[in-house]
Amino acid sequence: MNWMPIRSALRLATVASLMGGLTVLTVALAQTAGAPGVPAGKGAGVHSPDSPIAPLPQRSDVVPWSVLTAVKTKTEKNRVLPAFEPQQLVLNDKKQRVQGFMMPLEPGEKQRHFLLSSVPLSCSFCTPGGPESMIEVRTRVPVPVTIDPVVVEGRFSVLKDDPYGLYYRITDAVGVR
Repeated sequence: MNWMPIRSALRLATVASLMGGLTVLTVALAQTAGAPGVPAGKGAGVHSPDSPIAPLPQRSDVVPWSVLTAVKTKTEKNRVLPAFEPQQLVLNDKKQRVQGFMMPLEPGEKQRHFLLSSVPLSCSFCTPGGPESMIEVRTRVPVPVTIDPVVVEGRFSVLKDDPYGLYYRITDAVGVR
């Protein structure tokens, strides 16, 4: 049995309980379990042309999402794991700068722990893409929650076997303009 979707569902359940939504949990479980007719987060994510939020502006001083989302996957013992290419591995354990959209993991106007996504959320409880389109961020000081793009800089980690199914993490991060 593949436990990764269940772990992802438990993580989403935690977020849902913090935000107080049983319906949310049901949708999250259906998404992660791959229920027919319910799209699961996969790939780089799609920025809807109908979104009121503008896409990420082009910047030359950040790691491009096209590099991060180009990761392949492999199956080992009923688990889907990332199979990183040299273009992703070269980023590991180095100071990197990334831009994206905040996905708060806790209630509050400021966050020290959140996900950064390549596309904005279309729903507060839906994942916009697969794990290759998200980065776990832990900051030094709390960052105000915003729907606008943010840029963070910190120690970038490429995660080969994260228990929550994440592929990337930035720690000791600070907000950058």
